Amino acid sequence: MSSATPTPTRVRRLPVLGALRLGRPSDVWFKPALSVVAAVAPPSLLLVVLGRLDLAAYTMAGSLCALYAHNRPYAARAKVLAWVVLGMLGGLAVALLAASLTRNAVVLVTVGALLAAVQKVMCDATRVGPPAHVILTFVSSAALFVPQTLGQVPGHLALAAAAGAWAWLVGMAPAPLRPHGPERRATAQALDAAAAYAETARGGEEGAGARSAAYAAVHAAWQTLLAAGDRPSTARRALERLVVRAEVALAAAADADPARLRAWARAVRGTGRIPRTGDPRRDDGGPRRDDGGPRRTDSGARLDGDGPRQDGGPRRTDSGARLDGDGPRQDGGPLGERDELVGVAAERAVAPRPLWSRLGPLAPVAVRSALGCALAGYVSLALGADRPYWALVTAASLYQANITLTWSRTVQRVVGNLVGVLLFAAVTPVAQLCPLALVLCILACNFGAEALIGRNYWLGSVCVTPLALLVTELPGYQPTGELVTDRVVDTLVGALVGFVAAVAVTDRRAGRRVERALAAVDHARERAARLAADPAATPAALETARRALAAAVVDLRATADAAAGEWWQRALPQERVVLAEQAAHRTLAATVRRQGLLPGPGTTSTYTHTEGASP
Repeated sequence: MSSATPTPTRVRRLPVLGALRLGRPSDVWFKPALSVVAAVAPPSLLLVVLGRLDLAAYTMAGSLCALYAHNRPYAARAKVLAWVVLGMLGGLAVALLAASLTRNAVVLVTVGALLAAVQKVMCDATRVGPPAHVILTFVSSAALFVPQTLGQVPGHLALAAAAGAWAWLVGMAPAPLRPHGPERRATAQALDAAAAYAETARGGEEGAGARSAAYAAVHAAWQTLLAAGDRPSTARRALERLVVRAEVALAAAADADPARLRAWARAVRGTGRIPRTGDPRRDDGGPRRDDGGPRRTDSGARLDGDGPRQDGGPRRTDSGARLDGDGPRQDGGPLGERDELVGVAAERAVAPRPLWSRLGPLAPVAVRSALGCALAGYVSLALGADRPYWALVTAASLYQANITLTWSRTVQRVVGNLVGVLLFAAVTPVAQLCPLALVLCILACNFGAEALIGRNYWLGSVCVTPLALLVTELPGYQPTGELVTDRVVDTLVGALVGFVAAVAVTDRRAGRRVERALAAVDHARERAARLAADPAATPAALETARRALAAAVVDLRATADAAAGEWWQRALPQERVVLAEQAAHRTLAATVRRQGLLPGPGTTSTYTHTEGASP
């Protein structure tokens, strides 16, 4: 590999207007928005009827769990939602116990800061989110400053647990109607990303960015399909074949048909039958050569004659692979179909990475969270605030993968909260009409927050801020001017102190993680290249090596991007990263070609027309 000149990374430009730019809404923005309304409304309305709206803060803790895991397949969602509910109850239990044992505000802020750090690290390590740790921290921090007695704690936890169970049911409710909805969306995103890369394949830097995004989308689609359970259905196999087509498009973007990829994506997003693709190894309807020679597969392996073998055994390729005839395989799939998907079973057999191994790199984030949240709470107390947890939660919401992203989140949080307090002042006269009006305003803010936050965090915060302020009025109405003033001050304190803590506690190991990611890509590339050159390599080994290399490339790009936004560290080997990515993509294309999913260089594209649909 050629020597690379490190690129200095200490000079940073902090974006302001760019941080506020609106993006496209999520494909499923309405799902969390409707789910949280369905989860919050019944318990809250029941408490209105019973005249105990003061208990709604505890039921809302469980109801807010409905915000999670909307991108997970239902088999995985059931487990993730259960863990989220347990995590919510655990944080709430610690907060209620602390509130019942002491009223010392400094102790309570310290407990809240430690809880925020634990919640941040656990959500990052398990990749639970969005909304990740922010909701958990908001609930536990607010509960710290609600007067409690030990005798009340079990009842309040029971209310939260009951609402959490209802939120679990709300989250799982779409499963009978659209059991493969999350997998279909992930597959459609992979196809769209592959089409976008195919359209910009000749576009230099833009093409490189589209390629990275496409590989990340394909990797995410595989992870979603692998998380869907151990019993693949006909629909799941059809989705897996479509993701294979997205991978083929990445390996040979010049031969890909973006229009067909987007057509498949539109069909998958809908509620109809999943498109079924043909075998990409066959571009002319049959494997016979045009030169009159012996029949061969698209990868060049000779068949043992046109007729049955004289020994009565099945025909095989030169490498020994069995062919069950020209028609459909006995397993119901087209010729070569099982070879495409054999790596899926291999990946399902790989043990997941232990949780403890994912916690180590998060140590700087944990220190940032604990220190920033604690200092924000202490400064708020020093300024005479009655609700220091607002400053604590503001600081907790800032911390992202690096300081540059943390700065962007700081700008978004401040702008969103300042606009949000104005919205609160506008809706307060309506909310204070009666308890039912208050609940309806809370539901509207919940819906608005989830509907808008996908466009940009600050836009969602415009609704989150009045929501948090309205929750404080559940036990009784508060003076509007006092609430607005306190929220503005705590927002500014939390944002300023939280960002200073992020700058003070830098992640100096980011560069070493880039080096490890580079080594992982080199190792995966060498293994894939070795197998691609081995005529005796099995389809399972090739597929597993290809997926491992693709995952390593995705991890390298994410690691490099995160490190590039970190401050006070040594220069990063940016050129080495680019060279490693280019070499890995060439090897991925060679591996796909070796599997017979692509034609040889200089031949025509192997994409087949959509043959029909699978149920």
